[in-house]
Amino acid sequence: MSDAGSLRGLDALVTGASRGIGARVAERLAEEGARVWLLARSGDALDAVAARIGATALPADLADDASVWSALDRLQEAVGGPPGLVVNAAGVFGLEPLATETVLDFDRHVEVNLRGAFLVIRSLLPAMLERGDGLIVNVGSVAGRRAFPGNGAYSASKYGLRGMHEVLLEEVRGTGVRATLLEPAATDTSAWDRHDPDSAPDLPNRSAMLDVDDVAEAVVFVASRPPHVRIPLLQIERA
Repeated sequence: MSDAGSLRGLDALVTGASRGIGARVAERLAEEGARVWLLARSGDALDAVAARIGATALPADLADDASVWSALDRLQEAVGGPPGLVVNAAGVFGLEPLATETVLDFDRHVEVNLRGAFLVIRSLLPAMLERGDGLIVNVGSVAGRRAFPGNGAYSASKYGLRGMHEVLLEEVRGTGVRATLLEPAATDTSAWDRHDPDSAPDLPNRSAMLDVDDVAEAVVFVASRPPHVRIPLLQIERA
């Protein structure tokens, strides 16, 4: 646990902030003193999180380019530039063998988990580079480096995110802008509800999964490092 207030004065954007990992990351950043901006398509849920933690909601669908550009323009106008921290935590997750996976669901995984992160980065990175500082945290997955049955669409998106992140690292080297890829193992969120992992012998029990707090604490740790410290990759597992 970091010292309370370690991120005081920092403007932070969290995508996927209406539930799960994104909501808990946003809450922890607010507890550490950051001014938090929340982006997600779930308007009512997003408003509830914003009201609870004193953040600003930016309703936008990562599949809708115009709504994302508009939301991030509003953020930059209010802040006077790009936020100091961007956390790409938005994501969708499903389990289906490649032989029965639908094209629609495959496209949705890539659209949100990979293209959505790119859209946010593309919107904010130019101004971050011009300013010469900032941190981008991309929330990946163990499924972005290891193959698991039924993870075809999800892994395609997360392997893609890892590849994009590796290029980002090279492109921001020496600019003052930093980037971190978090790769948590299975994390207990509502995304698992429809798969009932405790009843499936080929899936981890929820008691063996990481908690959203574990991932949120990792984000706070990375964000609270001094500017000269780079953490390109942080893999998180339950002991």
